[in-house]
Amino acid sequence: MNLTSFLIYCIVVTFTPGPSNIVILSSVQHAGARKTMHYVWGATVAFGMLLAASAFLNHLLAGILPSVLHVMQIVGSLYMLYLAYQIYKMGSSEEATKQATGFVSGLIMQFVNPKVILFTFTVIPSYVLPYYDTSLSTVLFVCLITLIGFLAFTSWLVFGSVFRKFLHDHQKAFSIVMALFLVYSAIMVSGLI
Repeated sequence: MNLTSFLIYCIVVTFTPGPSNIVILSSVQHAGARKTMHYVWGATVAFGMLLAASAFLNHLLAGILPSVLHVMQIVGSLYMLYLAYQIYKMGSSEEATKQATGFVSGLIMQFVNPKVILFTFTVIPSYVLPYYDTSLSTVLFVCLITLIGFLAFTSWLVFGSVFRKFLHDHQKAFSIVMALFLVYSAIMVSGLI
């Protein structure tokens, strides 16, 4: 196994902007870092669960992946549009902040996030299973990749916290831009274009 290639793939996919990272950045502006950590924990738990499912059910999932992937693209796109609306509303509604920053929201987002689904369905079978066949090694890789994902999520939280005052001063414009990024992400992963 090329460990360098594996780490680069994991870091690039998890640290680059995606729906979860955009929600984290936006949520920290409206709810603060402490409340947004609930979302981060939910996203991390789901990320680890998806990695474990990929590792332990790889052969089963490979047979049904094409149909599952298309459904996940559509469901994920609809959920991203819902989150875009919630982010747009955040400046005017306390309820929107609660909905977008909770543990359950972070958990659900990962299960309908096509970027995460594609990553978890490819990283384990491509980098781990061809070289390691013991349960212990698989568990260790799942834990390592989950840790990388957690570090990515928290880096977006820290970035949002550091630039909170600047982003708060430009709250409405920031909410619109973040909502538009999510709309763009939803269109791109929907499979319609």
